Amino acid sequence: MILLIITPGPGVLTTAGFGAAYGFRPSLKYVLGLFIGTNLVLLAVITGVAAVVLSVPWVRTVLLVASIGYLLYLAARIAFAGSRIAFMEAKQPPGVLGGVALQAINPKAYVVNTSLISGFVYAPDNLPFEIITKVIIMNAIWIPIHLAWLWAGTILHELNLSQTTQRAINIGMALAMLAVVGLAAWTATT
Repeated sequence: MILLIITPGPGVLTTAGFGAAYGFRPSLKYVLGLFIGTNLVLLAVITGVAAVVLSVPWVRTVLLVASIGYLLYLAARIAFAGSRIAFMEAKQPPGVLGGVALQAINPKAYVVNTSLISGFVYAPDNLPFEIITKVIIMNAIWIPIHLAWLWAGTILHELNLSQTTQRAINIGMALAMLAVVGLAAWTATT
């Protein structure tokens, strides 16, 4: 379970990318949005809403296309942040709504939360206790991991690297996002 949470997915990759592109403080609103979004996904999994919605094939397809499109958009924002020759120069990272939107269509968020809630049982006679403690544990792991990724990205930002080096880092982060998009598309078709 911990490996599922800490392995890089769209949330941590964008967090590090925006930290590298814009710095720690400007990117905190985005991380707050990710936090709210992941807990909304967790709520959807707990209540069964996610299972019902994702059981409809055309809805799954629409969400997959939206997810891939949004991840491509975020990869472009990261790749071209601060670049003078970019087709889209981003002045600031996406805010709270951007983070919530990513988690709502982030396939990894659903996998992690479904694994957490239904993957193992440790209090079968006290379901409310089990769910509450799982939510607390997930957030206790999630918060420091995302803040660490933001800090790591920020360190790159604060190194005052040359524009060429910073652009290369941003492009590398964007390529990692594209790998996630490719993996999501591949797993959806298999």
